[in-house]
Amino acid sequence: MYTIKSLVIASSLLIGATGFAQDNLVNSLKINASENSKAAFQFTDVVNIENTSIKNQGSSGTCWSYSANSFLESEMIKMGKKPVELSQIFSARNAYVEKGRNYVRMHGATTLGDGGAFHDVINMYKKYGAVPQSVYTGLNYGTDKNKFAEMGALTEAFLKAVVTNPNGELTPNWEKAYAAIIDSYLGQAPKSFDYNGKKYTPETFAKEVVGINADDYIEISSLQEYPYYSKFVLMVPDNWSYDQVYNVKMNELTDIIDNAIKNGYTVAWAGDVSEKSFSWKNGVAFVPEKKMEDMTAEEKADLFNGPKKEAVVTEEMRQKAFDNYTTTDDHGMHIVGISKDQNGKEYYIVKNSWGATNDYKGYLYMSKEFAKYKATAILLNKKAVPTAIASKLKA
Repeated sequence: MYTIKSLVIASSLLIGATGFAQDNLVNSLKINASENSKAAFQFTDVVNIENTSIKNQGSSGTCWSYSANSFLESEMIKMGKKPVELSQIFSARNAYVEKGRNYVRMHGATTLGDGGAFHDVINMYKKYGAVPQSVYTGLNYGTDKNKFAEMGALTEAFLKAVVTNPNGELTPNWEKAYAAIIDSYLGQAPKSFDYNGKKYTPETFAKEVVGINADDYIEISSLQEYPYYSKFVLMVPDNWSYDQVYNVKMNELTDIIDNAIKNGYTVAWAGDVSEKSFSWKNGVAFVPEKKMEDMTAEEKADLFNGPKKEAVVTEEMRQKAFDNYTTTDDHGMHIVGISKDQNGKEYYIVKNSWGATNDYKGYLYMSKEFAKYKATAILLNKKAVPTAIASKLKA
């Protein structure tokens, strides 16, 4: 018999592989809430870095694109530029094209769906450029929010037909047909456009307006099974491009995030939010000292009503959770600051992409124990890594 947790994990393995999986994840978290949480916490900002407005990814598994583009917008602010809301679906559309090519090249033995990773946004920026959200919304089929399930079902069926091609030999036509399906739902990607009275291509807009260097960004994770300070392929379903990440010790993940935030850099965080101790409604995530199965009904009801003692996470705990599927790559968010509760414990201020529907209008407070326990990877500017760690990475 399936438990709620197992169903959440099953959907999490898809990291929003369809809009349904994304909706399933969000809906499963609605029961994780306490009655008087906001009144019971007293958060005081330590650092709160300027960032752009809260967005809503709708019924799509594009958290990776929303959070990574939000991160790039904050990078523009850090550079002294006026930020532009970047088209999240432009990044996603180009990634879907590349993912389809990869799927066919791998004879179907790789992940499909609309999930992805932070490096997809960086890689697509480097190859295709960027456009403003106002130029390419991706809403080409009569809705005011993303709704990708139908498109995902069609593209998956199409690619499976290509892989099992009865002709026995592929023609060049399949790529055009595949892109045409995507474009019928999302709209054709612009080859040129006007912005503030000037004409750009996606490439010139990325160079002249956004102005970031894609080579300035790295992804970092922490797993015991690989040598520290080396690179490895993060084996999660949405790493369809088999990109490599740097490996550091677990506690160095939060050392790196702290250093970044305190020096004015934000951080993109990917990880697992399907835990009972993650409340989207209350905007709090932490690692309880006591296991959920050992809590009384009263303790569970009170879980988010003010600060609680936390378990001390170890590298062994983190590795075990990754190995047994209790840590999966189900969501991506954007860390924009540090706050502390009334007891002085620090939390990360995290910007989400599920609209402004929770107690903190789209933001949440994630404890450092949760951040390092449940992270699958972080993305940040190389300049934000502490010097001692950067020298070991040779980044």
